[in-house]
Amino acid sequence: MCRWAAYTGAPIFLEEIISRPGHSLIHQSHCATQCHTAINADGFGIAWYGAKSEPGLFRDVLPAWSDPNLRSLTAQVQSHLFLAHVRASTGTATSRNNCHPFTHGRWSFMHNGQVGGYDAFRRDADMMIPETLYPHRKGATDSEALFLVALAEGLDDDPRGALERAAARFISLARAKGQGPHLRLTAALSDGQRLYAVRYATDDAAPSLYHRWSDTRGGRAVVSEPLEAGEGGWDEVPPYSFCTFEGSEVRVEDFLPCRLAAAA
Repeated sequence: MCRWAAYTGAPIFLEEIISRPGHSLIHQSHCATQCHTAINADGFGIAWYGAKSEPGLFRDVLPAWSDPNLRSLTAQVQSHLFLAHVRASTGTATSRNNCHPFTHGRWSFMHNGQVGGYDAFRRDADMMIPETLYPHRKGATDSEALFLVALAEGLDDDPRGALERAAARFISLARAKGQGPHLRLTAALSDGQRLYAVRYATDDAAPSLYHRWSDTRGGRAVVSEPLEAGEGGWDEVPPYSFCTFEGSEVRVEDFLPCRLAAAA
C-alpha cells in the first residue's frame, strides 16, 4: 500500500514531515511498518500551498529515497499546508501522471487503498467523469478517477458529501463488475484553507490513519504511520470517519458511502 503524510498549521519546511523525522515519509517508503507492501518505490509527489490559491505540484517516478532533488526541495520550501505521497502501484503503470497528489484548481487529493477489480470496469469509471472535467484525466488510476468524480459531485461546496457520493458510485461498480474488497480508502484532500482526511473500507481492513497536534510546530500532522517510533500523542482516526482539520480544531463525522450504494 501507499504511504502519505499531510500537514496544516504554522509554516514549516517540508522536510520536517517528509525527510527529517526518524520514521519520516521517506523512511516509510522503504521501511513501512503498518502495511503489507515492504517497499513503496513507484513514485512520489508533493502538493503544497503558498501565496497563490492553487497548489504547487512536484511528482516523479523515482523511489523517494533516491532523488536528491526531493531532499533539496523539502529543505528549502516552507508551507502552511501540504500533502506528500509515496506510491505502491496496485496495477497501473509507474508514470508521473499516475503519481499522487492530483490537483485541480485549488484542490489537491491523494489516496491510499484500492477499488476492487478496477481493471474490469475502468471504462465505466471514466464514463462517470463529466465532459467538462475529463480533459483533466491525465493518468489511469482509480484514485484520480475518484477525485474527478468527487469534484463533479460538488467538492467545492460539500467535501464530505461529495466524496461520500463518489465513493458510493465506485462501490456500486465494484459490486457489479469488480471484486472484493470493493473499496479501501484513506485519503487526504485540501482546498488550501482546510485539510480533510477520510478512513473507510467496505471490509474490516481500512488502512491506518493518525493525526497529532504539535505545540512546538504550531500545526498538525495527518499520516499513514506515526513519524517517530514510540512518540506519544498520536490519535488514530476510527474507521468510517471523515475529518476536518482547521487550526487546532478537529471535527470528525461519519463517512458511510455504503448506505448510499445500497440505496442506489
